[in-house]
Formats: sequence, C-alpha cells, structure tokens
Amino acid sequence: MTSAASGAATAGTPVVAHTPPPLLAVGELAVTYEGSDAAATRGATFTISPGEVVLLLGPSGSGKSTVALTTNGLIPQAIPATVEGSVRVSGDDAAVTPIPRLSTRVGMVFQDPDAQLVTGTLLDEVAFGPENLRLPVDEVLARSERALRRMGLWERRHENPDRLSGGGRQRLAIACALAIDAPLLVLDEPTANLDPEGIEDVYAALAEIAAAGDRAILLVEHNLDAAIRFTDRVVALDHDGRTIADGPADTVLRERAAELHETGVWLPVATLAALRLRAAGYGLDPLPLTPEELRAGLEAAASRDEDRTGAPSSETSAHHVRASRHSPAHAPAPTHAPAPTRPDTTAVTVRGLTLRRGRATVLHDVDLVVDAGEFVAIVGANGAGKTSLIQAIAGIVPAPRGRIDVSGLDPRRADARALARRIGFVFQNPEHQFVAPTVFDELAHGLRRQRLSDDEVHDRVDGMLQRFGLAAHAQRHPFLLSGGQKRRLSVGTALIAGAPILALDEPTFGQDRARADELLHLLRDLNAAGTTILVVTHDMQLVSEYADRCVVVGAGRIVADGAASEILGDEQLLRSAALRMPPLKRALHDLDALPELSGIARLSDLPGGPP
Repeated sequence: MTSAASGAATAGTPVVAHTPPPLLAVGELAVTYEGSDAAATRGATFTISPGEVVLLLGPSGSGKSTVALTTNGLIPQAIPATVEGSVRVSGDDAAVTPIPRLSTRVGMVFQDPDAQLVTGTLLDEVAFGPENLRLPVDEVLARSERALRRMGLWERRHENPDRLSGGGRQRLAIACALAIDAPLLVLDEPTANLDPEGIEDVYAALAEIAAAGDRAILLVEHNLDAAIRFTDRVVALDHDGRTIADGPADTVLRERAAELHETGVWLPVATLAALRLRAAGYGLDPLPLTPEELRAGLEAAASRDEDRTGAPSSETSAHHVRASRHSPAHAPAPTHAPAPTRPDTTAVTVRGLTLRRGRATVLHDVDLVVDAGEFVAIVGANGAGKTSLIQAIAGIVPAPRGRIDVSGLDPRRADARALARRIGFVFQNPEHQFVAPTVFDELAHGLRRQRLSDDEVHDRVDGMLQRFGLAAHAQRHPFLLSGGQKRRLSVGTALIAGAPILALDEPTFGQDRARADELLHLLRDLNAAGTTILVVTHDMQLVSEYADRCVVVGAGRIVADGAASEILGDEQLLRSAALRMPPLKRALHDLDALPELSGIARLSDLPGGPP
C-alpha cells in the first residue's frame, strides 16, 4: 500500500468490504438437450447462500433435474446440451469449470441412485469420492464412517451395493454425497425409494447438516409432507421451467397454494385437505402445512363454534357447515363409484414361496391369494421383500421353492408372450424395462410381439401417447425423458397390452401431482372395470386413497393382511413395520371436536370438492 493510500485509510476513508458470491446463482437458465427441439427448462432464476435449505418445486417435465445437473457441470460438459443464461457456483461458471473442481463444491444425489454407484462394497463406494480428492487415509475413513453411520449403513459396510434394496441404495448415494463434505448439497428426490421411517431418518440427518449453518441444500422433492419441516425457501417453476415463485416456504406454500396446485405442483396432504375444507366453510387461517397444524386449526375452528358456556353459536360458519352437511338437501355426493361386481375367480395364488438373492433369503414360505378385481397395496420397510414378491409373481425373478399361479399360468414355465397377456409389470426404476430407441417404439414393442397389424399398433400407441402426455416426445430416446416422463412411459408399456392383472412398483415416483392423480384415477377406473391391481408403494396416503386391501411385508414374511382402512388405523402395527399412519388419517384420527370428520382417511371423502 502506498503512503497516500495508507494515510487515506487511517484518516477514515471507507473501505468497501468484499461480499462473497452466493454458493449457487442461477440466472435465466435455458437448457436444450442435443437432438431435441424443445428446451427442457427455460427461465429458472434463483440464488442459494450458505445455511439455506431451498426446495425446488415444479410439475414433471419442468426441468428440475436438469437444473440440478447444471450445478455440477454434468450439463453441458458430460451431457451434450445448449445452455443459455448462467449457472455460477461460488462465482465460477459451472458450464466451463472442470467437473473435478466443481465436485469439491457440489455434492450430488441423483434421482436414480444406480447411476452413481460403481464399486464393490458400501465402504469403498463412500470412500471413492474423498479418495479422489487425495485426502489422507485417516480422513477418508473418518468421513466414510461418519456418513455411513448417519445413513444407518455402517454395519453393512462390507456388503455389495447390489444387495441393498432400492431404498438402501438411496441411503448409500446420500452417504456418498455427505462424505464429499461439499458446501452445497444437491439432492434429486432423495427419499423417493425410502420407507416412512427411513424418510424421517434421512431428514433428521439433513436437518443436522442444515443446522450447522456452513452448508446449503438444494432439494428436489415431491414428498412435501416430510420436506416442509426443514425447508427455508421454496422456488417454484412452471411447466416451461420459469421461476414463478421464490420466497420463504411458509409464505409461498400458504399464500400461493391454490396457484401451485393448479400448476401441477405437489402440496402437503394437510394443505390439500385444508383447501377442500375451506371450500366447505371450515375456517382454516392460516393454511396448514402439516397434519399437526391441520388438526390444531380444526380444533380451533370447533372451539369458535361454542360460546363460553358450551352452547353452540348459530353465527359461526363451522356450525352452519356441520348442520347443513347432515341435512338431506346438502348431503355430499358419493365420491367413489359402487364397488364393481367381482368375478368369482382367483387372479394370483402364491403358496410356500421362498426366494433367495445371493446368499440371503428375502422371502420365507409366503402364502398370498388375490381375487380377480382387487386393488391391493403391498407395503413394508426397505428390504422387507415387497419388490421381490411382485417380481416373482410377474415372472421377473424365478423362485427356488413354492408355487405361483397367475390366472392359470406358472410364471416360471410360461412363454413370455403368454405371460405378458396375463400380467403387466412396471419396474421401480423405469430404465430397467426400456428396450427400444424411441418412445413410440417402446410402447409398440409388446404389441408387435403379439403380431398385431400396423394400423392397430399405431392406433393404440397414439392413444397411449396422448393419455400420458408424451405425444411431443414420441421420437425421443426413452433415456432422454425426465424422471416423471420415464415413469409415465413405463406404466404405459404395461397398460397398453391390456393384461387383466397389473403389478406396479412405486408407480407415482417422479410424478407431479396432476400426472400422479391422472395415473391413479386411470388405475382406479381399470380396477372398477375388473383389472386386478397390485401396487408396491411407500406412499401411505396413496394406499389410503385407492387400495381396498393392504398387505404388510416384514423381514420376508407377510405380517398383516386386511382391509386398508383397518391396517392404516393400527399405529402400533405400522410403526413395527417402519411405516406411519397416512397424513390425513393422522390429522383427523379421533378428532372428537368434529365427529363428522373424525376417521376420514381419503381426501376425496372430505367435504368441499377438489381444490
């Protein structure tokens, strides 16, 4: 410093403090993949600073995963695409900064955990990142142990990742990102394959990280019931990928809930319920975001309906609504069609099924009978054997012992084409079933194997493309679709052959609210027409809304089997199976203050109609 400058400083000349750049700054981002005419996202704009937890919302296809992949340079450096606008990580341009350098600043958890698992043991997998940063061995091992313990995987550290369930691999991918110790953690649907208890554990671990205040988290998530409890800000995109909301989570979700719902964004179940109840006259202000808030809001509304002596107040809207709902003139219309007449036949019979994967027995002497026309949800903890059970039923994996009958066919001995005409299967990971170079050909594949005419193939495929919103992507490669679009395609391939039995593994994973509703209504309509539905899911609200019967699997055995309403009301049973009561049932269970709502488990059974 010169003497003049020094003198000026000592004389009190103000010195401008350097403000560090945000950890992430996204400005008017537009990404168009190579070979595509349409932008995957167009107009995303937001920043993230240390200590923030930002939830990125948007309908399926709005480019949420695309935005995530630009933060660590994979787009455009590894995935060819044209990028307009800017993505800066700690001030550096992510489009040109070397990926190894960005990896020290951005820890990534992909939507599909299999896309980032490469080694032979869990310990090696978590150590892989720190090792490539050339950290000392002691530091590598310390980080790896800390991350594995945080995700509940330390005791399995010497196992092959292939031995883990889908939820277990998701935990492992999160542990890998934690071990990098980057200042920005980007998680794309991190809890999609986790059971409810696992979701609680993951968010508890993420909350610890956020509480430290030195790192930031960008979260892409559809399960808002879990995520909302530790989210600071919400950034919402529209269908084109433009930012339409950016602000505190409470403000955005409470004040713009109806608008976001209309756009196709998932909202917490309590918020969806409150929108319906508001329309019916229940005073819920502010709009609740959690089951606890919904319950408290309804109890407060009920208390306003009574004066200090306990006499009902005729002036309150809540009293008026309750009175009118019980009068014949205002009786709510039934929200579910009468149960269809079930054919007196059995769709699936499983007797003494034992299944091994490697050295582990994953199913132990399982018996199960499913009647034609049932809608059955199969639930349980990660690794309980749910996916193995329906894969054995669909003939995806052979069972070493036991008997399976699918509408008169033994899946182990049946011709693949004959079996496909009896049962359609949707994998947990859509990419595991794609075999064709275009979306159109993927849908047409099974029909062509049945030797249908070209005209019939085109008619059926075109109808399915329209039904699932994929017509504009007919000539794209299935792997280039968004996560939600891949899921819709995978379901379409199972539906298109018209099999009388459908088995689906996590069918709503990656879907926005509108598409998930559309898919589940389609499944309900098919079920009403006689199609037998088997669904493996961790979404307990989905089970409550659509399933007639619930089968709980635990440690490779069926531990409960009965009416969904009874199973979902047994809190002790659910907790023993690492499950939780659905959010709406949790809010309204034994709500003595409002008996007309107590016990309702389905959003569609609430007064007020759709929001």
